[in-house]
Amino acid sequence: MLMLAAGLQYSCSNEFLDMKPKSIISGSQLVTPENSEGMVISAYSELGNDHYTAPNSLWPYADITSGDAYKGGGGTGDIQEYNAMELFDFNTTNNGLIDQKWFRLYVGIGRANEALKVINQLSLESYPLKVQRQAEMRFIRAHHYFVLKTMFKFMPWIDETISGDQYSKISNKEFTDQQLWDKIAAEFKYAADNLPDTQADKGRPSKFAAIAYLAKTKLYQAYQQNDANTVTSIDNAKLQEVVTLVDQVIASGQFSLFSDFGQNFLQPYDATGKESVFAIQRSIGDGTPKGRLDWGNALNYPMNPEYGCCNFHLPSQNLVNSFKTDANGIPQFDAFNNSDVKEVADFNTNTFDVRLDHTVAIPGHPWKYDPSFIFQKNWDRAIDIYGFFASLKENQHYKCACFAKVPPFMASSKNTDIIRYADVLLWKAEALIDLGRENDALPIINQIRQRAINSNGMLKDINGNYVSNYKMDIYKPGVNCTWDNQFAFKALQWERRLEFAMEGVRFFDLVRWGIAAEYINNYFSVESTKRQYLTVGKFTKGKHEYFPIPQNQINFSNGLYKQNNGW
Repeated sequence: MLMLAAGLQYSCSNEFLDMKPKSIISGSQLVTPENSEGMVISAYSELGNDHYTAPNSLWPYADITSGDAYKGGGGTGDIQEYNAMELFDFNTTNNGLIDQKWFRLYVGIGRANEALKVINQLSLESYPLKVQRQAEMRFIRAHHYFVLKTMFKFMPWIDETISGDQYSKISNKEFTDQQLWDKIAAEFKYAADNLPDTQADKGRPSKFAAIAYLAKTKLYQAYQQNDANTVTSIDNAKLQEVVTLVDQVIASGQFSLFSDFGQNFLQPYDATGKESVFAIQRSIGDGTPKGRLDWGNALNYPMNPEYGCCNFHLPSQNLVNSFKTDANGIPQFDAFNNSDVKEVADFNTNTFDVRLDHTVAIPGHPWKYDPSFIFQKNWDRAIDIYGFFASLKENQHYKCACFAKVPPFMASSKNTDIIRYADVLLWKAEALIDLGRENDALPIINQIRQRAINSNGMLKDINGNYVSNYKMDIYKPGVNCTWDNQFAFKALQWERRLEFAMEGVRFFDLVRWGIAAEYINNYFSVESTKRQYLTVGKFTKGKHEYFPIPQNQINFSNGLYKQNNGW
């Protein structure tokens, strides 16, 4: 063997590595309908290329930063970048995971741009799908820009007309705050004007998905901010546009609420998808090694043998308390946090919004609607730091065909909803209240509440008893509330919290409403008496409404990018 090896050493050369290419493909040769379709698929694929260090479900950016959730995991040093984000004052411009999220969003934008470069060169005769595919790519691009806008406020606008060597020369302050919103709105408007009413492929946006996203953009744009991130005015014309756009989505008849709130969070119901306006499509058993699984939530399963890792994204005590209801079945707006609900008995002696047990895993209660599979305290990981509640919505039952172990983590093929129909309805309710039309908003909010009231069928123990003491009612002016404008907006804020808890939404709501600083600092003041690690948490008004522009990106631009206010 040694002699043979020695012989090979002296007899071989590197000449076999020198091979002439069979052919060379020029840029013009890529401009074909077939290649265009491939590049479009690549842009869609990037939606599902997320990872737990940069998830598209947005839980690290909107749940652990809002008081709805703790980071979780093995302790504050376990993915310490998320811990810094949760505590705000510990966060820096060098947070590597914020930089990674920025980068991945621009990868998505880049793929859409590359597809558009090819599509734009094709004739309509050779590529009948040209305009539709342009609309799809502009929708996808606008989605990535929307996330960038809500996270960073200012970002460089790069489209298919800009060559790669010019990327670092585009300022993130080329456009004003409002101009950036206008550009995102123009993308969704183009998509709405050129997409079909329905799509045969579920993952492609329809005309009405684009109209819905345009309504969301207009709603955010309506709350106008100054340079210090303070909401200074609300644009009524934009709010009226929100109402008109949502009415178009409703009139399409394509979407409706699931009869049971919990069906939104069970993978088998993805097939019907009637509440999903737009979602990232996942898959399993598709011929690839691991499928297109939800890697963004791979850390969020508990530590029991059926799962095994890693207990991140944990509901806060404040969030759990917020599901308490009063004697009339409506939220305890002012008194909800006066006492904590912790033990099994507490969930029988208090009364609750039904959505509690769809959202929060509670020791002694069934896990994921399985009366024989009971969540235990020892399924948690760092109880002394984070307590013993866990997240339910994004996690799937281990017996589901959608579930897979991807050691040491867990994942599933549950789709990731970007827009739920319930969200669309509440955008309209919010706009109506801001416009002084709170009476028109009442039936919308009550529609969402009534669905929640009706969603207790899966929340029973092995003996058929409800697992918590549910008491909910719709708002009845003159009976259980005084429905004036101030109360209506408070009800809207609470409805959004309880409906979308742990879905990566809350922080962006707080910033849009202009209440983030006061709200989160009050949360730190009270919650730190229960979770000691929060005592160093501090939200600085005028700074922490947005994440910092990553220093890596400023370096990339040779200092052209300007840092966000306060950083």
